[in-house]
Amino acid sequence: MLVLVTTADGGIDKVSLQAMTLGSTVAAGGPVHALLIGDGSDDQSLAAELGEWGAAQVHVASHPALAAFAPDAMARIVDDLAVSLDADVVVGAGTEAGNTVMARAAARAGLPFAANCTAVNPGSPVTVTRLRWGGSLLEEAVIHAGRAMLTVAPHAVTATPTGGTAVVEVFTPQLDDADLAVRVVGRVPAATGGVSLAEARVVVTGGRGVGSAAGFAPVVDLAGLLGAAVGCSRAVTISGWRPHTEQVGQTGTKIAPDLYVAAGVSGATQHMAGCSGAKRVLAINKDAEAPIMSAADYAVIGDLHEVLPAISAEIRRRRGA
Repeated sequence: MLVLVTTADGGIDKVSLQAMTLGSTVAAGGPVHALLIGDGSDDQSLAAELGEWGAAQVHVASHPALAAFAPDAMARIVDDLAVSLDADVVVGAGTEAGNTVMARAAARAGLPFAANCTAVNPGSPVTVTRLRWGGSLLEEAVIHAGRAMLTVAPHAVTATPTGGTAVVEVFTPQLDDADLAVRVVGRVPAATGGVSLAEARVVVTGGRGVGSAAGFAPVVDLAGLLGAAVGCSRAVTISGWRPHTEQVGQTGTKIAPDLYVAAGVSGATQHMAGCSGAKRVLAINKDAEAPIMSAADYAVIGDLHEVLPAISAEIRRRRGA
């Protein structure tokens, strides 16, 4: 079992920890190898953390050229290490970075690739359960290959620490110019600040029913009172009312907050694929038959421009503000 671990904001990303837990479950007591790829700046300290999440051995691929995201180079490292370990299963995080690298690694090896898995049954052949059609159905699939290449669907597995320790091995991967032809050479920070949408415990989202860019004022106000992140639907970003960085959905950000407040959101399949990990959903909509109502734990049938200000006013009253 080999798990590709990716990083975010200087630390191990949460979906990689979920991949570690899935890998440990599939290994069923066997050794789990983790692969961490970096430029050598802080790799070993991050690698040591992975022992707590089930890794018996962490292989740290350290190379100065890997300071920038280089998917083909990372794919070569994954493939080379999988061959060296004779890995039966290779798991990555179902994030943009994880899916990009794992798809390339599978292509290099001429192997099939199963993305967004929620469960894996080891054996010969390996069988998986994975999300399809934006999360609207679960597919049972059989991987007919000598090595199963897959990613775990974000928030489909609960990351569980094991409290163990890992042996850390640092190596310099063999790379050539072709491996580094595709790489990130710069990043433009998001125009908005505040709470991270992917990490927020509470998300307040506005959909097409908000009506306009100015109509987002009560959504933003409630989010501020709750210390929440502001989200939006695809229809909103297409209309130019809010930036794409706030979009929740299959083509936006996948979230797993404790509470998801969806105001004026119809609940299209693509949107629900992004918020299916939410523990509680509060839907506010004029339409009692809106698809999101079937997924809501709590529903308010009414005009969001009346309901949201009323909620905000009650919060302020209880806080004495």
